[in-house]
Amino acid sequence: MNKRLLDILCCPVSKTPVTPMGKPQLDALNAAIAAGTIRTVAEDIVEQPFEAGLITVDGKRIYRIEDDIPIMLADEAIVATGIEDFPATG
Repeated sequence: MNKRLLDILCCPVSKTPVTPMGKPQLDALNAAIAAGTIRTVAEDIVEQPFEAGLITVDGKRIYRIEDDIPIMLADEAIVATGIEDFPATG
């Protein structure tokens, strides 16, 4: 992802900066998606695994990246604190 774009992106809800998710985080998220336990903030079930994602630096919200485009919609965010065994940020 473009560094300049990443520098200006932030969570639309908390205004917290975001950072790319690491492989352990993506693996944990995709395992939870496969298990059918992940929902968006709007309570929609997430069925498609993430190829890439952004997470707030405080580790609370996750946003999907599709075709190198971050989907920064508040209702489509995933609350990371609800994912069992989710690796901490940083």
